[in-house]
Amino acid sequence: MSRQLDEIDRKILRALVEDGRLSNTDLARKVGLSPSPCWQRVRRMEEEGVIAGYTAVLDHEALGLDDTVMIEVSLDRHNATALESFGKAMAELPDVLEVHMMAGEYDYFVKIAANGTKGVEQFLREHLFGVDGLRNSRSTFSLRCLKRVTSCVPQEV
Repeated sequence: MSRQLDEIDRKILRALVEDGRLSNTDLARKVGLSPSPCWQRVRRMEEEGVIAGYTAVLDHEALGLDDTVMIEVSLDRHNATALESFGKAMAELPDVLEVHMMAGEYDYFVKIAANGTKGVEQFLREHLFGVDGLRNSRSTFSLRCLKRVTSCVPQEV
């Protein structure tokens, strides 16, 4: 980020995180600006990459994907090719919600949405276990999500 965000920028970001479909007029009203300066601030933050995009948040349970599973993955090799290959393989799978390269006991943290234990088994057998260089994995099921955010707005520093 090329500059510090002021409090109005942070108000705009919080409002958009809460409801990305706000019209510029409603957003401006919510943050205490007139529409033109509000639009200019949003545009600037989009151009600077502070606002990376807009998306719909889907209800996985309503789509029949009742289970969220966290999978810790260790690879048997740690060269650039193996790491890139694993990341690319996971990024192409629609069931994969997030992939994080980790420091610590395991190499990757993979979060998937699945339709029950059969869906998890299918993901493991058809996708994860076939990835070249996989040493081992450990899966844990989320019982309930207590907080879900797609982004956070930094507090004033």
